[in-house]
Amino acid sequence: MAWFLCNLLKFQYQLTIFHPISAIFPVFPGFFVDLPAVWFIARIRGLTNCETRSGLLFMTLGKRSVPEKRADAIASDLERRILEGTLAPGVRLPSEREMAAELGVSRPSLREALQKLASRGLLRSRQGGGHFVTDRLDAHFADPWRMMLASHPDLREDVLEFRRALEGQMAEWAAARRTGEDIERLEARFVALETAFAREGETAAARGAVDTAFHQAIAEAAHNTLTGHLAATLLSLMENDIQLNLTELAAAPRAFALLGTQHRALFEAIRDGDAVAARSAAETHLDFVRESLAQSLRALARRETAARRLKPTGSFLSLSPLDSRKETR
Repeated sequence: MAWFLCNLLKFQYQLTIFHPISAIFPVFPGFFVDLPAVWFIARIRGLTNCETRSGLLFMTLGKRSVPEKRADAIASDLERRILEGTLAPGVRLPSEREMAAELGVSRPSLREALQKLASRGLLRSRQGGGHFVTDRLDAHFADPWRMMLASHPDLREDVLEFRRALEGQMAEWAAARRTGEDIERLEARFVALETAFAREGETAAARGAVDTAFHQAIAEAAHNTLTGHLAATLLSLMENDIQLNLTELAAAPRAFALLGTQHRALFEAIRDGDAVAARSAAETHLDFVRESLAQSLRALARRETAARRLKPTGSFLSLSPLDSRKETR
C-alpha cells in the first residue's frame, strides 16, 4: 500500500495514537484524522519516520538521529590509521589540501579534525611545517620503563622473557592472518635486513634499525593493534641492547651467520602460512638473542672493569661510592 504514504492528498482513516508509535487500526470508531496533513507537517518538522507493516502505516514519533559531524568522522578515520600503524610515529601528514582531496572533505572540516587529534596528543603541529604523528601511545608506556631499566638492569631478563612470549604469539598470528600486502612489506624488510647484515663496515645502529623494522613488520602482519604497539615499545626499550648484541655478534662470524639463518626461517614460515613453524622460529630466535645478549653484556662488563684498572689508583675516579661518601664528611 505504498500509495498510502504520500500519493493521496486526503484520506480519512481510523487512528489510535500511542507514544512513541502511532499504529493505524480501528479502536475508536468515528475518530478520524486528516492523515496526509499530519504526515506532511511531521515530515517537514523532522518528527517522524514512516513504514508499512502488513499493509498498515506506522509512524514513529520523535527526533531523527543527528548524523555524525564530518570533522568527527575524519578524526575517527585518522585515529584508526594511527592505531593500526598506517600513520606511524614521526610521520609527517600530507598537506591539508592533499588530504582534503584524498578524503573528499572540505578543508575546514579537515582542519577541525586535526585540531581534535592534536588536543588528544596524537598529532603535533609546527608553524609552517605541517602536522606530525606523535609517539604518545608508545612513549607513555616506554619512558617510565626505560628509566627503570637504567636503574635496575636485572629487569632486562623479564623484558626478554616477555618479548619471547609476545613475538612467538605474533609470529603465529602473522602466519595465519597475513595478507598479500603484508607478505610484500615483510619481504622488503627482510631483503633490507639481509643487505645490511651482509654489507662490510655497516654500523650497529643501521643494522639495529633494519632488524627492528623487520620485527615490527611481523607485528603489523599479526593484525592486533595492542600487540603491535607493545612490540614497538619493547623494541624501543631494547634499542641499545640490540645494537650492543649486533656489535658483539659481528665479531663472531658463525654466530652472526646463525642470526641470519634464524631471520630467514622466521620470514619463510610466515610467508608460507605455517603458524606452528613461525612460532617455533620466533621462539628459537629469541632464545638465541637472550643468550647472546647475556654473553655480550658480560663481555662489556669485563672491558669496563679492565678500563677502570688502567686508571691511576690515586685518582678521584678510582674511588668507590663508599670512599666518596667518606671524603664528603
